[in-house]
Amino acid sequence: MAIDASEPTGTRPFTRLEWMIGWRYLKSRRREAFISVIAWTSFLGIMIGVAALIAVVAVLNGFRTELLGKFLGLNGHILIQPTTTPFTDFKEVEDRISKVKGVKYAIAFIDGQALASGPGGASGALVRGISGADLAKVELVASNVKQGTLEGFDTGAGVAVGSRLAQALGLRLGDPITIVTARGNITPFGVTPRTRSFPVTAIFEVGMYQYDSSFIYMPLAAAQAFFNQDDKVTAEEVFIDDPENVEPMKPIVMDAADRPVYVTDWRLRDSTFVAALEIQRNVVSMIVALIVIVAAFNIIAGLTMLVKDKSRAIAILRTMGATRGAIMRIFLIVGMAIGTAGTLAGLGVGLLLCYYIEEVRQGLSWLFNTRLYPPELFFLTKMRADVHFDETSAAVAMALVLSFLATIYPAWKAAKLDPVDALRYE
Repeated sequence: MAIDASEPTGTRPFTRLEWMIGWRYLKSRRREAFISVIAWTSFLGIMIGVAALIAVVAVLNGFRTELLGKFLGLNGHILIQPTTTPFTDFKEVEDRISKVKGVKYAIAFIDGQALASGPGGASGALVRGISGADLAKVELVASNVKQGTLEGFDTGAGVAVGSRLAQALGLRLGDPITIVTARGNITPFGVTPRTRSFPVTAIFEVGMYQYDSSFIYMPLAAAQAFFNQDDKVTAEEVFIDDPENVEPMKPIVMDAADRPVYVTDWRLRDSTFVAALEIQRNVVSMIVALIVIVAAFNIIAGLTMLVKDKSRAIAILRTMGATRGAIMRIFLIVGMAIGTAGTLAGLGVGLLLCYYIEEVRQGLSWLFNTRLYPPELFFLTKMRADVHFDETSAAVAMALVLSFLATIYPAWKAAKLDPVDALRYE
């Protein structure tokens, strides 16, 4: 009898029957409880790995964004310092630079190291002399004044102090803060330290420990007199629209200054710091990604045990006409179901962690009676998570690919199973 060439010799891939059998294999009976435990372990491993990877990368992104945001909000993107002559013409230079396209504003300032003391003790501080109009441009300070006001900053005799510095020195609004600098009076015997008290007219909190615990803002005229700077300033900071595009702006700003100056930018001033952030992010991400890889091996172990347990059922399916491809697809369905469910659950848990990351930090700190994310080490007072679509998609894609790869070998072993041997030794 001739065989009709149009007669199908097998079934089309991923039929309803294959999905039904795969689903039944996922639902273990009592005597198969061990297989169920392995399946749940694989699911939880993938879920925890994906959630941890998404949350860790988002926290590191948030840490970088917050830290650079605070840093670039208080420090200029381009720093201009005089070279051959003192910076007495800073107002003219500031006007010329402010007219450059792409420049938001320029700020002249005086910086000086000092010893600050109050009723509660003494601490080193960085005193920055700045005009009231320029200080109002520094939104990170001007919009975060917790006590007092910056109105009349130039005409008053007071200073603005960081909240943690005020706390460390036991200062309240209106209290006098005593500032001592080595750049004081010039006498025949040399320069003697200068001491002066200023009332605290404002207390600010920018949320970055380094600045809240050390910065003091002083009116520019008072700082010039206090640090013996007469009518000159230390440098000018230039804030531009796009800090990441600072390199092409440097020669334009230098030409606009129209005087001998030394120009540097924020990346060069803190190149080690920026590089350390990138290295930390990459290394931690790689370490956390290993969790997902380990979880994928759990899928291999679980499916291998499932193949061994279902060897008789596989043999019966083969004798009933199921092809090797059908058997392989059944176990691919089982493995991918575990991997996909774990990945989607991990995505949900990871995004939830990112949304409530500060509450999670506070809860863990209370639970373990310790300080997680201490501001003295991480500079910031709050934890933040920034979720980027491309990185989250990459984490999900990696988990799905690893889950698929982990199912190939056990599925292939199931397809290669000889039904005669399986039934003989059952």
